[in-house]
Order: sequence, then structure tokens, then C-alpha cells
Amino acid sequence: MTTESPPVEATEVPPVTAAETAETKQAHKLNRKWTFWFDNQSRPKQGAAWGSSLRKAYTFETVEEFWSLYDQIFKPSKLTVNAEFHLFKAGIEPKWEDPECANGGKWTAMSSRKANLETMWLETLVCHGKHYVGSFLAKDAHILFAGWAPFGQLMALVGEQFDGSAEDICGVVASVRVRSQDKLSLWTKTATNEAAQMGIGRKWKEIIDTEKISYSFHDDSKRERSTKSRYTV
Repeated sequence: MTTESPPVEATEVPPVTAAETAETKQAHKLNRKWTFWFDNQSRPKQGAAWGSSLRKAYTFETVEEFWSLYDQIFKPSKLTVNAEFHLFKAGIEPKWEDPECANGGKWTAMSSRKANLETMWLETLVCHGKHYVGSFLAKDAHILFAGWAPFGQLMALVGEQFDGSAEDICGVVASVRVRSQDKLSLWTKTATNEAAQMGIGRKWKEIIDTEKISYSFHDDSKRERSTKSRYTV
């Protein structure tokens, strides 16, 4: 696991101790590397450009590293208002301007309770229980393990969660906002491919067990500075 630069201030994302992040001899590698990002917009600097507060925090590539980071730091319940956690495929920045995101959009689910946001966040990152079909964290061999799950259930990182559309996924963002308007967003690459987005949307809605989610294009958000729903499930 690597810590990226520019460094994240200790007051924002605390360091993870070496003992807790050390890989074991039987570490379970994921199919690809993933990166956690942190953004705190609660105290924006005057005149600062959008995205200037976004910081790359940690990159990991094993199941063990993921759980160490999640348990210590990356839970939405630890966020203050107007702060965000991002988990994106390594090499993709959680910005509209990133080449992998430029023609994409995002599915968004609203949450009125931080505890519910945290559950949806974890359900999206990994699978467990009835959603044994997969997670977008890994796409290779079935990696099954018990004991690390907050729910005390068998966990799996198997990957084909989105029925062949896993490559269209860029990452996921957990956002804490005022007046209990927290939200979780799943970013994808090809916004105009309605069939692919509807397939992803239906699956994600089932996984996080929510009533309604909507899809917006990044291009619309850039032009209008508001969220315009293109698809709804």
C-alpha cells in the first residue's frame, strides 16, 4: 500500500500505522489497485478553484489493506459536513476533467441518515450476505474470507457485480451535507450508453436497497452547475 503525494494533512486523514497495514504472507491481491481520496470543502479558501481541496490519500491492492484502511479511516460516519470520501480505480482522478470521466456521469442515491449512508457505502465497496454476486473492487478469482466484516458475515470480493459492465465503473463518492442531505454517487464512463447505465443503475439500486436513484451527465453539471436527471430507476 502506498501513501500518495501531495500529503494529506494529519488533521484531515490520520496516518495508518505500519503494523496495521503490513501485508501478510497470505495477502489476497485484488485485480487492480484502488485509491482513496479525501475532500473537505467545509472551509474553502477564497478564490480557490474547484477541486483544489481534493487530496489523494492511500492506494491499496490487497483485501487486507482495504479493511485496515476502512476500519481506521474511511467510514462516512467520520466525515464532517461538506466533506467527502472517494474510492476510484488507481489512475483515475475523481474529477469531471479526467479522461476516464469526461464523457461520463453518475448515479446518485440520497440518504437522510449518516448511518444509512455508511451502510450503502460499504455495500457498494464490497458484497456480503444476499449480495454475494460481487463487488467492483475485484474481478478475478473468488476471494472469500470471514471475520473482518463489520456485520460478522462471510464477505466476498468477486467482481462481476455489474453483469459485464464493471469496466464502465470509475469509482464511488460518499458526501456528507447539511440538513441530512447526504448522498452516495457511483461514477461511470459512458453517460450516453443508456442501456449500460440502466443495467448498472438497476443492479446498484438492488445492492444498496434504496427506493430511487437518478443519473446525471457530467456535461450537464458543468454547463448548468446543477444536477439534471437523465435516467431514473
